[in-house]
Amino acid sequence: MAEEIILEVRNISKSFPGVRALSNVSLSIKRGEVHALVGENGAGKSTLMKILAGAYTKDSGEIILRGKPVEIESPAHAQSLGIAIIYQEFNLAPHLSAAANIFIGREPRSKFFNFIDNRRIRQDAQAIMSELGVDIDVSRPVRDLNVAQQQSTEIAKALSMNADLIIMDEPTSALAEAEVAVLFDVIRRLKAKGITFIYISHNLEEVFQISDRISVLRDGQLIGTNETAKLDAREVVRMMVGRTLDDMFPKPKVDIGGPLLEVKNLSRRGVIRDVSFTLHRGEILGIAGLLGAGRTELMRCIFGADRITSGEIWMEGKRVDIRSPRDAIAAGIGFVPEDRKQQGLFLSLAMRINASAVILPTLARWGLINRQQEKKLVSESIAALQIKTAGQEQIVRDLSGGNQQKVVLAKWLAIKPKVLILDDPTRGIDVGAKVAIHTLMGEFARQGVGIILISSELPEVLGMSDRIIVMDEGAICGEFSREEATHEKVMLAAAGNRAQREAV
Repeated sequence: MAEEIILEVRNISKSFPGVRALSNVSLSIKRGEVHALVGENGAGKSTLMKILAGAYTKDSGEIILRGKPVEIESPAHAQSLGIAIIYQEFNLAPHLSAAANIFIGREPRSKFFNFIDNRRIRQDAQAIMSELGVDIDVSRPVRDLNVAQQQSTEIAKALSMNADLIIMDEPTSALAEAEVAVLFDVIRRLKAKGITFIYISHNLEEVFQISDRISVLRDGQLIGTNETAKLDAREVVRMMVGRTLDDMFPKPKVDIGGPLLEVKNLSRRGVIRDVSFTLHRGEILGIAGLLGAGRTELMRCIFGADRITSGEIWMEGKRVDIRSPRDAIAAGIGFVPEDRKQQGLFLSLAMRINASAVILPTLARWGLINRQQEKKLVSESIAALQIKTAGQEQIVRDLSGGNQQKVVLAKWLAIKPKVLILDDPTRGIDVGAKVAIHTLMGEFARQGVGIILISSELPEVLGMSDRIIVMDEGAICGEFSREEATHEKVMLAAAGNRAQREAV
């Protein structure tokens, strides 16, 4: 018996002023499958999904839903057709309860006086959460829920509207590893009930874990569709960007110099335990470990964002007293945080302001900023980092994820750092932008900058590091040279001690 096609798009095209976003794209989605849609930023993924969700209208082509042609006129119309989209930025009212968010605008009414039936709302919302297998108190305000619980609330809202086709746009970009596992359990449970998912993600490892088929878009065109089991990451990357996976980590050979940063017996009570290591000039030092290993916490201590309990930090053979980020910057240390939107950028301000934020004191005289010098430095950063922007005054929020990350790099490169800490520098950006960031890392190392790399993607740590330190529960539990390091060795070091402790 042939598998049922729930959705088919035929020769869909869409143009914006000066840009052809989609060109004759055709694909089919089977009922009860997880269909991954991958491609670089600008490939057309979001445009196609917004057409299906009713946010955009197509220029030409056909949409066949459950065997019948449809013209999706608005988001409300898409919802009435059983199509729901969950965007990367959730569409929830934070002050309302999870239950109220699930039924917002569609609240059941009491038989008398037409009042909102809050008791029924809570009961129905809790029933949907039980169906998802998620334990959430639906009476709690959404602002008090973690990201994974907020995402479950979005999925519950879609189910409450009888959606059987759910589009998820970068659903794991803000989730920790354990939360991703919970989300995947929910998706698999709903898939078994016949719910269909279109899954957009830059994380190929996750795509291969959760999807049944993969479609690849490039420059607004469909490059191909195949069963996930018949593909590998190398082939998908080649289809996405015309490069092989080997090109993903362009690690140049650099002559490693003398000691640059030395951390001696660093501790922070309850978080970091007696950590010592040395970073050399031109070296990329990878820090690996499982969730909760203390990697980010260690870097925050080195950067002065968190106070240390004991230990010493030395730069170029001299002890430095780092009590704040200002002290770290003065010592020549830059820090690209893992959450660029919350901690690395002023999203509503111009690129110029973001790129020069750290060096404003050096550009000011008598309280006045030398705008000419500022613009010159920012212009040099745009050229050096190849930032794609309409100009220095473009609002950072309107840049792609990869270009936003380059702006964060530009901010720290402006101080001409001796040490650059990169915490998940390519999280949530497309493959092409990742290659660009990796290439820049190699250039910085070539110039003698010492780089500390933390990444939630172990292949990135293995591909870009000269040496890898492994952490577990706030302490160093292993160290490997580039030649020694393998996925298995690093993971065994990261998990081995923890497994032994849990077995006791």
